[in-house]
Amino acid sequence: MFGDAWTQYAEHSKTAEADEPRTSRAAMRFYARVFFDFAVAFPARHQLMNLRTIPDFTPSADAYAASMAVMEHFVGRMARHGVHGQDDIDLFVAIVSGMVDAQLANDPGGTRWSGLLDRAVDMFADNIGITDERSRP
Repeated sequence: MFGDAWTQYAEHSKTAEADEPRTSRAAMRFYARVFFDFAVAFPARHQLMNLRTIPDFTPSADAYAASMAVMEHFVGRMARHGVHGQDDIDLFVAIVSGMVDAQLANDPGGTRWSGLLDRAVDMFADNIGITDERSRP
């Protein structure tokens, strides 16, 4: 189920890539939105993918490979926009995941945290020095 959830997200995000904006900040907001909307729409999958809700669960090598393929693709997309450091990737993932968790815990079915997602990504972009809507190289 872990690997299946990541595979479904991979298919979802690849379909969405056709709509990816050309500018760096807009693309980062887009990546965050694609993951956020998927996770909020499918909370059980989000739990399987990102939370340790099953004690002592360890995904199989094949299932884990599905999640790593998604992350490698994501890291490549972020690198196109000048985000290269692992710490920066980790921070972005933590921000978006935290926003998902807050939405699901505090306003399921609502828009309270969804409405703050772009602002959070813009703060991230400002922090790492992407301070305008420059186009990717």
